[in-house]
Amino acid sequence: MAFNGTWEEYEEVNYEEFLRAISMPEDAIQIAKDEKTITDIQQNGDDFVTTTKTPTQTVSNSYTIGKEADMNINERDKMKCSVRMEGGKLICQSEMFTHVREIQGDDMVETVTVGSASFSRKSRKI
Repeated sequence: MAFNGTWEEYEEVNYEEFLRAISMPEDAIQIAKDEKTITDIQQNGDDFVTTTKTPTQTVSNSYTIGKEADMNINERDKMKCSVRMEGGKLICQSEMFTHVREIQGDDMVETVTVGSASFSRKSRKI
């Protein structure tokens, strides 16, 4: 249950480069690079509800460890993703990307990888 709570981003590493590598338009990158993410995670056993908020969008997902889920990647697009827990890491994996969340001390550290491009985000519980 360590993931439960509301988390506020305080650091991103390689985010702009990641967005360029996945061919996001430059005008959208300029907006996204300055947005700070608030993530709310509610865990009940193997069931999770995650809501990610930025000033420009809110995206919610419900999923269960060990099952495939339809994940919203933004307010209009979805993809199938398998979710598992390994060594305290919450891993969502699809054909296109891998998203890993883990607790390190007081921080939640997320790493998103698409092909050879990746970025990381650190958040603290608020």
